[in-house]
Amino acid sequence: MADAEKKANLLMMEAEKKLTSSKGFLGSLFGLFSGSSKVDEAMELYQQAANKFKIAKKWGSAGHAFTELASLYGKAGSRLDAATNYVEAGNCYKKTDPNEAISSLLKAIEIYTDMGKFTMAAKHHQTIAEIYETEVADMEKAIQHFEQASDYFRGEENNSSANKCQLKVAMFAAQMENYEKAIKIYEQVATSSLESSLLKYSAKEYMFRAALCHLCVDLTNARIAVEKYEEMYPGFQDSRECKLLKTLMNHLEEQNVDGFTDTVKDYDSISRLDQWYTTMLLRIKKSINPEDIC
Repeated sequence: MADAEKKANLLMMEAEKKLTSSKGFLGSLFGLFSGSSKVDEAMELYQQAANKFKIAKKWGSAGHAFTELASLYGKAGSRLDAATNYVEAGNCYKKTDPNEAISSLLKAIEIYTDMGKFTMAAKHHQTIAEIYETEVADMEKAIQHFEQASDYFRGEENNSSANKCQLKVAMFAAQMENYEKAIKIYEQVATSSLESSLLKYSAKEYMFRAALCHLCVDLTNARIAVEKYEEMYPGFQDSRECKLLKTLMNHLEEQNVDGFTDTVKDYDSISRLDQWYTTMLLRIKKSINPEDIC
């Protein structure tokens, strides 16, 4: 691997020399690409260097090499190749520098949107959102990019991918206590799911999530919402999720914190609740007697 890195560094130096030598008298008059053969050679050297850096697992250096290559493609007017190499740079930077990865992917997105390739742009907005979610821990920025990805996917009639991004937005919105936004999204996706025989079954999950968001705000509105969901999807009434909601609402009305806790434990022993559900249920539980619950 050390040998690969050494070769890659030599290739980078050689590429830079090629570019410098192409900037002679004609280059000063007509620009860098008057010496196109030298530039083509430099581009090939950058490509080789990037691959060598990848072999050596020198991801930052690989990202830099791909960025240089993308820049040259852009100056040459090969926009699609430029975008492809910015994405390659982003994929390398993801392993070592999330902010550089985001910067590279944004450059690719700009090219893809200018070219009308909105599905490609959407995919990379989604990747940026995931970087903000997992690497940078900036939920606001993650929401922004998931929403943009969703808009582009929906514009290209890719409703499944659009809904997937919107569900991430709803998850973050609920965590940030923006329950109104989360409820709206969960109800929209539930309604959309009911229109498909393949997706119909998943509607109960989104109704369950929406109802929990309602319970974080108001018991009365939660009861009304659950009744609405039962009318929208009769199968929801017999689901474990709906039965759990009704039992929890009764415990809330009775201010029965022990009953609430035991009900959640019983449900979790059969259907494991993830961190999002645990967070929402704890918030709801705290509403029973806030001063007594840690």
